[in-house]
Amino acid sequence: MPRIYTVEAENVTVTNAGGDADLVELDAATDKPCELFGIKLYSTSELQEAQEEWLRLRVIRGHTTSGSTPAATPTPRPTAEQDSAAGFTAEIYNTTIASAGTAINLDSFAMQVRAGYEIFLPEYCGYTFSGANLLVVRLMAGPADDLSMNMTFYVREFA
Repeated sequence: MPRIYTVEAENVTVTNAGGDADLVELDAATDKPCELFGIKLYSTSELQEAQEEWLRLRVIRGHTTSGSTPAATPTPRPTAEQDSAAGFTAEIYNTTIASAGTAINLDSFAMQVRAGYEIFLPEYCGYTFSGANLLVVRLMAGPADDLSMNMTFYVREFA
């Protein structure tokens, strides 16, 4: 039976100067494929700073070289109290994006800064990753103004 984990980051500064950045980078453990099935992104900056901006985002699988400047490396937390630690690792807001390998674009979408973005995909419809193939949710360009963001990613790990 798969285990469910959250990767959470609060009050992350997403900068205008940062350009393309990986909001999250997920790296599966050997022989433990994973599925990203939920994404929650919210700007916590003042509304006057956020204005009516849209942020372009993309889910990408297949990079094999990790980004090198994460703002945080949170520990994935099990949603069930009795579950063991996750095998996969996570990095938040890498301004040096993941690279190399054979990247495949799985999804492109946009987040309206004032409204935020939240999606939970039906079972078996999420974005899977395993082995050396990283999965990233990439910000395709920096915001017009620096933002503070809260982010939570929901990952199913198969043992």
